[in-house]
Amino acid sequence: LIQHELTEMDSSASLVFEDGALRFSQANVDLAASGIIFTDLQTALQQHPDLVRQYFMTTAVKPDHNKFTALHAALWDSGTFVYVPANARAILPLQVILNQASAGVGNYHHTLLVTETGSEITLVDDLLGAKDGLQVSVVELVVGNSSVVRYMNLQDFDHSAWNFLTGRAVLDRDADLRWIQVSWGSRLTKAFLDLDMVDQGTHAELLGIYFPTGSQHIDHQTLQIHRKPHCFSDLLFNGALKDKARSVYMGIIQVHKDAQKTDAYQRNGNLILDPHARADSIPGLEIEADDVRCTHGATAAQVEEEYVFYLMARGLSRPQAERMIVQGFFQAVLDRVPVESVVHKLERVIERKIGG
Repeated sequence: LIQHELTEMDSSASLVFEDGALRFSQANVDLAASGIIFTDLQTALQQHPDLVRQYFMTTAVKPDHNKFTALHAALWDSGTFVYVPANARAILPLQVILNQASAGVGNYHHTLLVTETGSEITLVDDLLGAKDGLQVSVVELVVGNSSVVRYMNLQDFDHSAWNFLTGRAVLDRDADLRWIQVSWGSRLTKAFLDLDMVDQGTHAELLGIYFPTGSQHIDHQTLQIHRKPHCFSDLLFNGALKDKARSVYMGIIQVHKDAQKTDAYQRNGNLILDPHARADSIPGLEIEADDVRCTHGATAAQVEEEYVFYLMARGLSRPQAERMIVQGFFQAVLDRVPVESVVHKLERVIERKIGG
């Protein structure tokens, strides 16, 4: 499985963690030549101690952020460190595979990505395994002036895992971020995801896909913080639910009094595929400025029989028709995933989840 994940994606470099230890690493020569640092966190502490101490749980996520970050700060055991100097660029994505192979254990993985002025990077985290286990992870993205970051967190843990994620991105002037958050697995997921726009001119997108089945419970809590004027943020989370699954979404757009000319969106859509599934959605606005454009909305609906009939009248079976409708529902997010191999992988998982 790990070898398949490695060969499926064209990448500039790869790291593979298993049960909290680094098992494999490889990188193209061009990556080191550009000054980009991509290594495990323990090695980074040895080779770049000052750089790590400057950013590790000091800028984006601090130990007292919540009870899970306090636990993580005390027990973290594996991690990824990415540093991109000014004007450096990696054309292909960086790939991290975290496989919690042993059952019934805890893992505390940390992702720290820092970019300097005018740089560009794409990072993909693949999270697997964790049968009957616990994962308490932290993601810190420190996005420098005029830099471009594409980050994908692809969670596909075993359906018996307990997963707690705290992720926060801090964006400087004219920074550009697209964050893809995917929640397929786990028995329970609680994810805190924040966008903190600390200077003007930033552009941030937070996109999510989730598809709980069986008795899975997926809970996302998001925060879009606009501190300065002329910033844009766009949030789109789409989820489908089967069997007795449950999802919860709670999000807030927070606009400070100095953040005039803010342009912010927040939308959560839910497709209910079984009568026993349940989706709760609580979008919200906290606006202190008076010259802004902010919208939010949430929907929950079942598959329309009219749509199913239309497709079946053209020769498709009911499972095929329902599969096509669900795939179309997710397409709004898939169209914005910047790595083609990741799109294909997500499409396969959607087919697996739909079944039939």
